[in-house]
Amino acid sequence: MHFDHAGIATEDATELADLYADLLGLEVVHEEEFDGMRVVFLDCGNGYFELLEPLGDGTIAQYLESNGAGIHHLALATDDLADALETVRDHDVQLIDEEPRPGAWGHSVVFLHPKDTGGILIELVEH
Repeated sequence: MHFDHAGIATEDATELADLYADLLGLEVVHEEEFDGMRVVFLDCGNGYFELLEPLGDGTIAQYLESNGAGIHHLALATDDLADALETVRDHDVQLIDEEPRPGAWGHSVVFLHPKDTGGILIELVEH
């Protein structure tokens, strides 16, 4: 596995993308509306910032209401999600998704529960 992206919850993905472009020289490489949110990926060279803007009520809107803007999750890429899931289950780590589901860019993803991962919501994404 390797680092893929940091998911960042924000009220305004365009404003934050513009800031990161000006401040850090990051370039927007992908945008889509997906699962009740607007998703904007910025290329960091060795991974991405994934900006998550809610389009209505939903998980990201609830997260922003409870926690404010900031890092929502960290994602690791794998070539074999089924094998990674087996390893997670072998270690008795609670899954939010028992089976892979569609994620941004058409990738399959699963999320690991933060109570078993040091308080961090971890996404496994298959490329």
